[in-house]
Amino acid sequence: MTESSNPDATRDRSSRIDAVASYVRISLLGGILLTLVAVQPVLAQSSGLAFCGTDIAQTIKNIFTLIQFGGPLIGGVIALGTTVALPTVRRADLKKEFKEARNQAIVWGVIVAPLGTAIVGFLLNNVVAGGASCAF
Repeated sequence: MTESSNPDATRDRSSRIDAVASYVRISLLGGILLTLVAVQPVLAQSSGLAFCGTDIAQTIKNIFTLIQFGGPLIGGVIALGTTVALPTVRRADLKKEFKEARNQAIVWGVIVAPLGTAIVGFLLNNVVAGGASCAF
């Protein structure tokens, strides 16, 4: 019996070809992923310092400054306004809404906004791509 007439031999040869093709595909995919992972940090180092001089870096710094100083200002004004208006309100449901607004203004404006900008500023100063520090 010849190999071409034997169905088992044909299946074995086909499965070996499929196995080799699968191995080649996996090897190529692994090589491409390794290339991306190995090259990407090197590419980021040259762009890290260049980012600090761009307009978007200055815009980010301005937004953080606005949140850091504007958040407590707006939160304090809302908290103070609701505290002043609270004794003049007679309806219980409106009083409850004013108290909730006051509490939210204190939490988000006075606590979260400055703390959040400090955390994000720390991350941008110390954990940036390419080891550059933009001094936000």
